Amino acid sequence: MSSSASTLRKQQLTQLLAQFSKGYARNRPAIQRVLNAAFAIYAVGATYRGLSARPSAPKKDKGKGKGKGDAKDGESGKPPRVAVDALFYRRLSNILKIVIPGLTSKEALLLVMHSSLLVFRTVLSLYVANLDGVIVASLVRARPKEFFFNILRWLLVAIPATWTNSWLNFIQSKLAIAYRTRLTNEVLKQYLGSEAEGPDGKVYYKLANLDDRIVNADQMITNDIQKFSAHLAAIYSNLAKPVLDVILYNYQLSQNVGAEGLLGLTILVQTTAAMLRYLTPPFGMYTAMSAQLSGSLRHTHSRLVEFAEEIAFMRGEETEKMLLEREYASVMKHENHVLNRRWWFGCIEEGVIKWLWGSFGLVLCAIPVFFKLPGIPTVDLGGRTEGFITNRRLLLSSSDAFGRIMYSYKDLSELAGYTARVSLLLDTMKDVRKGKFDKALVSSATTGENAEILKGRGEVIESEDIQFENVPIVTPNGDVLVKSLSFHVKPGQHLLIVGPNGCGKSSLFRILGGLWPVYGGVVRKPAASAFILIPQRPYLSLGTLRDQIIYPHSKADMEARKITDADLFNVLSAVQMDHIVEREGGWDAAKEWRDALSGGDKQKIAWARLFYHNPKYAILDEATSLVPQEMEGLMMQHATRLGITLLTVSHRPSLWQWHHLILQYNGTGGYVFTKLDAERRLALQEEKQALEAKLLEVPKMTERLAELRLLAEGRK
Repeated sequence: MSSSASTLRKQQLTQLLAQFSKGYARNRPAIQRVLNAAFAIYAVGATYRGLSARPSAPKKDKGKGKGKGDAKDGESGKPPRVAVDALFYRRLSNILKIVIPGLTSKEALLLVMHSSLLVFRTVLSLYVANLDGVIVASLVRARPKEFFFNILRWLLVAIPATWTNSWLNFIQSKLAIAYRTRLTNEVLKQYLGSEAEGPDGKVYYKLANLDDRIVNADQMITNDIQKFSAHLAAIYSNLAKPVLDVILYNYQLSQNVGAEGLLGLTILVQTTAAMLRYLTPPFGMYTAMSAQLSGSLRHTHSRLVEFAEEIAFMRGEETEKMLLEREYASVMKHENHVLNRRWWFGCIEEGVIKWLWGSFGLVLCAIPVFFKLPGIPTVDLGGRTEGFITNRRLLLSSSDAFGRIMYSYKDLSELAGYTARVSLLLDTMKDVRKGKFDKALVSSATTGENAEILKGRGEVIESEDIQFENVPIVTPNGDVLVKSLSFHVKPGQHLLIVGPNGCGKSSLFRILGGLWPVYGGVVRKPAASAFILIPQRPYLSLGTLRDQIIYPHSKADMEARKITDADLFNVLSAVQMDHIVEREGGWDAAKEWRDALSGGDKQKIAWARLFYHNPKYAILDEATSLVPQEMEGLMMQHATRLGITLLTVSHRPSLWQWHHLILQYNGTGGYVFTKLDAERRLALQEEKQALEAKLLEVPKMTERLAELRLLAEGRK
């Protein structure tokens, strides 16, 4: 009884399976369409989820004044986390608005052309996959005419295929150049382009002197922007083309082997892909750290070149070598660590993508050979061979495309690293333009009255005179040199500024030039363009001899002012440097002038530049320390005749006669501002020196007196 019931159940089950098979075979075309559409949606959705924002690690409060903003994250001492997260996409979105400014821009048109070529190349790949199978089938069937005809088709399709591949590489390179050009122009516009007064100008100076977040802006502008642009141009084809390939190749494959096998393959591939994503090291953080360490090494090299003379005199070669070796060792340690991580991950990645997924694919290609699929007619050996070769080619192409999607996450992580670097540069420049600085502060700046001073902001008013009313002199690191400075200088009143080192003499000039912020009081002064600075070691630019005199003007600017080379010759004559024109080979001679001229000649050239521009005020910071006193007097006289008001820092008594006012710091926060009586001050100086000389003789006279007393006592 039980056996008959079992038989009956088996018959019923067989009937149900037969009915299901018939129904499935009858509706299989519709089911295939549903599965294919679902796969396309799933492929796009899975790629989006895989590359979409991921939650970042909780941020720690960033300690003010604890260290470099681009090197530390708060107090942890660890580099900032870089990942493909919401912060990355926000940064990338902001940068994309710069590199692709509109739908009609050159970059947008290049992207459209690039996309069209990507689609065309995929269509060609589908055609070649089918042609592969046809060629092998003609071999199996021993049909020579058909074989050679297909070879001809192969050669003909090679023409558009090679053209397309070359054009794709060309346009991708053009995109990288276009991105880099847009971004570099924008950065340089913010870095150097603004001549505005107040908090908006001199970003390049403030970035280097008033903020600690970036220590190697040159490396960011040259190297990081270039690498960011190249990665951004490549990431589009590395993402868009593989996703398109996966959808089209798998659609064609499903037509040959059935969407059911494709569904099973997708489940297996996605399972192993999830494992790969879990094992992927943080390549984005590695990239950002590598760029930071390389920039630090380059910065150390540049310091060696900049201070080569001092280092040579001090015989500091071994110390500098040790510093360079330490920086290089840090770079190599990081690179070796990354190389080791890439090595083992590459082994796992290739084993899964190439070999494990390849075995899945071979099983999928064998389905039409071992199983009769509904709706697909029975074919001979040649047809089976053609189908296998075609399906194998499609599968390899699809596997390669899916592998590139997996690799693209690594590429995207590296892009995130360069995006973080470029975004740091843009964000820091934006803060600097607004007067927001992140600088390591001295301990005294965080407590008491000094802390209150740093919280304040002073007022800057444009005026013909120079007047400070209760203005604190504060360095960028928060050291309050003078709590309240007040003085008034009118045009024509030369001011002499004296005091010990570090008392605030140069700080005063930086406030006048609009380089440092004002933390309180009222500053009345002309625009920064009314000032010219002559330091002890003047800056000589790259260019001709003429360029050294008219800097920062060009020859066209000079001619627009109706100034000729003869006028420049007269300017050089005023500093007794007119002979240099013939000596150096004429006005258009170009040299490395900082090496070609002596220290005194450099100072004379700087004075000639002052006379050419003829500003309202000249800031002289030990500007005559390397010229004879006679020449010093001639230059002072000529500046006075031109109506230039001199603000001079110098300890040379010979300069006192040329100044009307004196601002003297005592080095402890106090100062005296008064009229300068040069004759009386010189007389006092001479009397002081005479008394000091006499005081030096006192010990000798005391010793001699003691000897005479001993001799006198001995005679008694």
